[in-house]
Amino acid sequence: MRVRILLSALAALWLIIGLIATFQRGLFDDETSCSTLGHIVGTVFVGPLNYVGVNPTIECPPLPQPSR
Repeated sequence: MRVRILLSALAALWLIIGLIATFQRGLFDDETSCSTLGHIVGTVFVGPLNYVGVNPTIECPPLPQPSR
């Protein structure tokens, strides 16, 4: 029972820190579109890693060229 409470508290703290990171980056200032919303969600879940020194980056694979 205590483990569930502890894990819930840690998850809530993680999300709060992610929201703080999102506000610091100014992502809520712009007009929200689908790509901006994806960036916001990614920052909320991965943003706290920046505060502990991990710098997660995502590189998009090369997109295929359209046929002619």
